Amino acid sequence: MRKKIIIRLFAAVLLLLTEIGYSDTGNYLINPGDMLVISVWNEEALHGEMRVLPDGSISFPLVGSFIAAGKSVDEVQKIVLEKLTKYLSDPAVTISVKAVDGNTVYVIGQVGKPGNYSMIAPLNVTQALSLAGGLTTFAKANSILILRRDGESTKPINFQFGEIETGENLDSNILLKSGDVIIVP
Repeated sequence: MRKKIIIRLFAAVLLLLTEIGYSDTGNYLINPGDMLVISVWNEEALHGEMRVLPDGSISFPLVGSFIAAGKSVDEVQKIVLEKLTKYLSDPAVTISVKAVDGNTVYVIGQVGKPGNYSMIAPLNVTQALSLAGGLTTFAKANSILILRRDGESTKPINFQFGEIETGENLDSNILLKSGDVIIVP
């Protein structure tokens, strides 16, 4: 029994080291559009890459479809493990995030390069504006608006870049969340 546990642990570590992508950092929540890699040790048919669908769901053999968005990698791993135990004895499940394509913010309006930007690390408002090429000459720096989805509604957050430039109100330089839209009039 002990040898079996050691072999499974070794296999799990090997899978983690050989996978290309991001392992769970503990805090990252999966988003629609993210690419996951799920594998079950010693079960070749139970290995695959899957993109989280726009509705937040993924589908995996023997597990079926379930909502992954908004959950951590550990939470998704527990769901897969729980459902697989109906069919396999003591499955060793490994899940990693291969691409954070769903972890995106959008910057529009009077910036050098409007568009969508993937957040591969925590990103605040000024960093996102920097990625977007900074404000143009005609931008209204103290009228920037961040739109954040909150369930079914959208919450506006005012941002005054001019205050940040002078070192004031630095707490307003908030960390962005996936799906945030920064509007620079």
